Amino acid sequence: MNRGSKPMGPSKPRTFDEYFASLNPAQRAVLGKIRRAIHAAAPGTEEYFGYGLAGFRFAGRPLVYLGAWEKHCALYAANPKTQAQFAEELRGFEVGKGTIRFTVEKPLPLPLVKKLLKARAAENAAKKPRR
Repeated sequence: MNRGSKPMGPSKPRTFDEYFASLNPAQRAVLGKIRRAIHAAAPGTEEYFGYGLAGFRFAGRPLVYLGAWEKHCALYAANPKTQAQFAEELRGFEVGKGTIRFTVEKPLPLPLVKKLLKARAAENAAKKPRR
């Protein structure tokens, strides 16, 4: 996977749905499944577009981001500490500080996505709400 690849889609989408609509069909299908898993794992999650990525907020705080690039997709876990808890299950994926890269041919397993999201949602819920 090439970290330096250019992002997919229009140069400047303005909304979450514009971003998703700009993806190629294979990426949209894979990220759509992850999108649904995020909502299943953390009911009440809000979608937004931030940092040029599809973002999810829970308890008023960023939860995770999804992105699609020319040669890979990524889940940005928004907390490397939480991601480290799942290091064994993430073997075989390219991971960095707060980033998990995967391809449409080898997507993240949805049960793992749900576990990651439940852990992240619990972190957000434990923090004081932002004003």
